[in-house]
Amino acid sequence: MKLEGKAAIVTGASSGMGKAMALQFAREGASVVAVARRKEKLAELVQYAGEEGFKILAFQGDIAKKEDIDCMVDFAFKNFGKVDILVNNAGIADNNMPAGEVSDALWDKVIGVNLTGPLYSCRRAVNIMLEQGSGNIINIASVGGLNGSRAGVAYTASKFGLVGLTKNIGYMYATKGIRCNAICPGGVETEIVTKGVGFENPSPFGNERMMLGTATSPRAASPEEIAKVALFLASDDSSFINGATIVADGGWTAY
Repeated sequence: MKLEGKAAIVTGASSGMGKAMALQFAREGASVVAVARRKEKLAELVQYAGEEGFKILAFQGDIAKKEDIDCMVDFAFKNFGKVDILVNNAGIADNNMPAGEVSDALWDKVIGVNLTGPLYSCRRAVNIMLEQGSGNIINIASVGGLNGSRAGVAYTASKFGLVGLTKNIGYMYATKGIRCNAICPGGVETEIVTKGVGFENPSPFGNERMMLGTATSPRAASPEEIAKVALFLASDDSSFINGATIVADGGWTAY
């Protein structure tokens, strides 16, 4: 098993990519703390993992709250005695709001969850990883963090920022045994796509502009396909990959 004996934290683990990654890591031998706001969804995940013989612990928390992030990392360390892998997966969409329409509240919310939260969790985890002499951080960014119109202004800025955060951490701690990489998915069959979460009241103008390029996307990925990329980055198979962005979009941005 690729992650035998490893201790991992996966945020946004109640559904979609986060749930798939938590299960994939556990199947490969990792002890996993699954983090999300929805307690009932976490309970379902833990029950399923237990029935399958995997080790997943639930932590109910909000990535927008610094105190929850600190407690999340401390919870993992208390239970496992180390933190080998951190996956910052939790994220929210922004109704495709362009700069001229985005509200202060929406900007602060999206930046808080998609960028500030990952910074806080990285900061907490990095200091544990420095003591250990090793660690691995995976940030779930987006093709929206590499291109200008896969979402609104807040989401785009947050994911560009997350890519920058990834590269900075990867470089800064490269000689300390700590790696940090980002996955940039295209469309994925998550609640954002299937239920329109984060797109309950989209900007007509922003939506029209964003949708112009979607016809070139071959298809949406399954969460499990992205989880396999995360497994590669979490394992020693990717030992020389650091500070990198791995695009997983089926060729969408190759056009």
